[in-house]
Formats: sequence, C-alpha cells, structure tokens
Amino acid sequence: MADARLIISRRRALSFVTGASSLLLLKRPTAAQEPIRFGLTPVFLTNDLELLNKLKAYLSRKTGTEVHLVQRRTYEEITALLVSAQLHAAWICGYPYVAYRDQLSLIGVPVWRSKPLYQSYIIVAEGRTVATIDELKGDVHAFSDPNSNSGFLVTSSKLAARGLRPDQFFRQVFFTYGHRNVVRAVASGLAQSGSVDGYVWEVMAEIEPELTSKTNVAIRSEWLGFPPVACPRKIEGTAPVQALKHALLTMKNDKEGKEVLRLLRLDGFSDEEPSLFDTIAAEMELVRGLG
Repeated sequence: MADARLIISRRRALSFVTGASSLLLLKRPTAAQEPIRFGLTPVFLTNDLELLNKLKAYLSRKTGTEVHLVQRRTYEEITALLVSAQLHAAWICGYPYVAYRDQLSLIGVPVWRSKPLYQSYIIVAEGRTVATIDELKGDVHAFSDPNSNSGFLVTSSKLAARGLRPDQFFRQVFFTYGHRNVVRAVASGLAQSGSVDGYVWEVMAEIEPELTSKTNVAIRSEWLGFPPVACPRKIEGTAPVQALKHALLTMKNDKEGKEVLRLLRLDGFSDEEPSLFDTIAAEMELVRGLG
C-alpha cells in the first residue's frame, strides 16, 4: 500500500521535465498563442458537465485566454504535471501541495462556509454508532487516493499516533480514486468505513441525499486548509498565471463567476499564506515517522 514517504517520485517528475520539449513554452507564455492549462483533481465534483463548461467559460473570458481544463484519474498524475510545469496551475489537495511546497506557489484557496478550511470525515454505514477511531479496528476501509489529505493522510496520521499503519489496523483497505466512490462503497456495504472529504460529503448531501443518507459521519477531523490552487513557483510571475489568479480572486464579484461558485457551493477564493497548511505538514511528518 502506498505510504506518505513520497507523493510522486522526484525522478518521475524530472522525467516529465526532460522528456517534454513543450515545457519551454511555459517559461515564456504568450496569452495570444498558448492556452492556459488548468488541472483538476478528483477531489472536486468534476463529473458535472455543466460545472466544467461554466468554469472553463468564465476563466477563458476573465483571463482573455482560452483555458484548457486538464483532468486525470489520480492526484499523482495531476501533481506530476504540475510539478513538471506542464500545467500553468492546478486545483490540488493540501497533501501534495505540502509535499512540494518548495516548488509550488499558492494562487488561491477556496472559501467554504466563510472559511478557507474544511474537514476530513470518517463515515460508516447508516445506523452504526462510532465514537472513536479505535472502534473501527478490523474494518474493511475505503480510502479515496493515497495522495489525498482528507481521503488518506488524516486517518493515517491518527493511526500513526498509535504507532500503526492502516494495513495493520484495518482488516482490509482499498482506494476508490474519488470521494464520491468512497461514499458509494460505504453506502453499498462494500466497505464498513471510509475516509472522505467533508466538503464533498456535504455537497453530496445536498444534491444526492438518497446516497449520503445511507452513511453516517462518525468522526470529523480538525479544521484544515482547503485544497488549494497552486502553480509551479518558477512561472508564478508570468502573465497567464497572474491572469488566472486574478480571475479566481475576483470570481465572487462577477455574475458568471457567482454561478460557478453556486455550483461549487463555495463563497469564493482568498489569498492565503502557506502556513495555512502547517497542520497538514505535521500530519505528513507523523506518518513518515513510521518509516
């Protein structure tokens, strides 16, 4: 099972850099010639075609440049593209941001329910009462992604504090590669418990209550920095990145932008300091300490 020692291998990230001559374009981007490549991870509700179309239309209009939304199945793939500068920016998770904080810069952090924060949830089947994580010992547990903060790292850090890895605590673990899929796994009985993004679960409770009603939120984590939008540090000052940052930070003041935020159930985006993610960094070090 994947551990927290490396989000992606630096060797793999380097291969992206040396193996793609197109990266040279990102160093001197020209808005009139090159689209802005914006990555999305499975943490968000990105299977909503209406949302994707409106997000692309808003960002393209606001930046004055065609924006290409880049999606991949796993966090690792998007992180590799971002770290190797094959993307101008990406909406990633706090975990890979912290792991590559020396190579990435924050563009903006979503504001949800008036805060740039969210929680990780451990969910169980409807009707099951759980007070502490210790009561989940021996479960079949569903994680979202090995590079997800809410869908892997938070639960792993709680176990690491007990000197345990997930595979030593749970009877069986598996990755669903999507927070929605974690909810489905627990709701269907495929898993007895699961680690899921609290923001995603809450949004699903609004739009898919028939599914989330089959699960129960057993444990909520402390408040953590919301999954941020980041860019490669070496192109932070370029025109496309700055245009994208402006588009995100002013989204709440734009009619079309407000519609995107409504679909996302977000209040807007804010300009935050890297220290917002220090708690996640501490969790990562705790898990790494197990070796």
